[in-house]
Amino acid sequence: MAEIKDRIEDEVLGWPGVEARPHRFGGIEFRVRGHEIGHLHGGHLADLPFPVKVRKELVEAGRAHVHHVLPKTGWVSYQIRSEEDVDGALELFRLNYERLTAKEKQEISRSQ
Repeated sequence: MAEIKDRIEDEVLGWPGVEARPHRFGGIEFRVRGHEIGHLHGGHLADLPFPVKVRKELVEAGRAHVHHVLPKTGWVSYQIRSEEDVDGALELFRLNYERLTAKEKQEISRSQ
């Protein structure tokens, strides 16, 4: 599972502005401009924060599961059982990255 963790970490850290730091409940947390994109618990579980509406859509589409500890929030959990699950995890991290950076791009456009 270390190879899976390293693969996800390398990809996400390659996106502009993304930083990593230890997550308070273990694992590694990815942030962009002060906002958490999501975090990994080793190479077997990814947790990501979304608005509740987006969480509902992701769960209904089978792309993620309701968060294993915070089921009534926008958080989702994504199980990583093998290499085949890495692309799905990366899609969720990318979706959240784009959502968070789009807000900043809109704010910059408005101020110009």
